[in-house]
Amino acid sequence: MGRALGPRHDGGAVFRRTALFAAALTLLMVPFMTALQAAPGGPIKLVALGDSLTAGYKLPADAAFPTVLERLLKAKGVDATVANAGVSGDTATGGLDRVDWSVPDGTDGVILELGANDMLRGTDPTVTEGALSAIIARLKARGIPVLLAGMQASPNLGPDYKARFDAIYPTLAKRYDLMLYPFFLDGIIGDRAQHLDDMLHPNRQGVETIASRMLPTVETFLGGLRQGASR
Repeated sequence: MGRALGPRHDGGAVFRRTALFAAALTLLMVPFMTALQAAPGGPIKLVALGDSLTAGYKLPADAAFPTVLERLLKAKGVDATVANAGVSGDTATGGLDRVDWSVPDGTDGVILELGANDMLRGTDPTVTEGALSAIIARLKARGIPVLLAGMQASPNLGPDYKARFDAIYPTLAKRYDLMLYPFFLDGIIGDRAQHLDDMLHPNRQGVETIASRMLPTVETFLGGLRQGASR
């Protein structure tokens, strides 16, 4: 019988065309893959904005809350840095005065711990709430999420003052849709073994307790930052 009519199929030619296509595709993909490999990374950058409870009053630098928290995060495999922006004696209003330079550009999130000195001075809770609200609004305007660390008033200031002061933090958390850690000093109040002699400031062990108790909330906060960055 005669040869079938139609184009002649050359296996070698098909192979060469396939190889050329694969090579061209590889060249097109190189810049894309390089961009992925060179994508900016590094640790999540947190700033702890607070007073002496954050600063580490009368403690060595490695025992201050931000340093301890960073260590605990790294021990759990979380790549994060926690900058210490605590100033002893600072009030909420003082924090508002310095928030712009205490929280640099490139910050991924802020742990806001202020108000204890307001309470000790008997400052009108309306003033404290207003200053904290302004700090949060300013950070949100810069696209910086906030984890709010709550404070509670001492009972000796009277039930009315305590009720008004204690309500500041849940009110702000609800208003601005913030993650709230209800009480920064949870776990150490009244425990002399975890305080300095003044019974106001945590000692090294007290800071360890504070950071350990707050760690799960901070991890959840960081999870939210990652999700926001991936969107």
